[in-house]
Amino acid sequence: ADASTVTIRTRKFMTNRLLQRKQMVVDVIHPGLANVSKIEMREKLAKVFKSETDLVFPFGFRTQFGGGRSTGFVLVYDSMDAAKKFEPKYRLARQGLVEIKRIARKQRKERKNRNKKLHGTEKAKGKKAKKSND
Repeated sequence: ADASTVTIRTRKFMTNRLLQRKQMVVDVIHPGLANVSKIEMREKLAKVFKSETDLVFPFGFRTQFGGGRSTGFVLVYDSMDAAKKFEPKYRLARQGLVEIKRIARKQRKERKNRNKKLHGTEKAKGKKAKKSND
């Protein structure tokens, strides 16, 4: 029940020239293992497609009922530029290629409520409300 027993098969392989990538459905057979980590999968697929691990994006994996087999989708980009151009930000963030800046929920709500008091183009500028009786 170690990584050596894991088999990776690709189906519905397609070279997408417009998006500069190879895309495919991947079946992972892993008897005795709950599932295979995406990092491990990226390494194996990068070796198969003679690519770097950073350019392999596995996602949407579902383990079949009864276990021992998972199916998901993989995109292998030709270059990092293509990956950054076409891949959604959240998937780049998962791989640590881009940092998503999040504003705290409370700050968002406070800004929204401050903007309610503003009128017209003042909202874009973020000016203070005229009558501030805080």
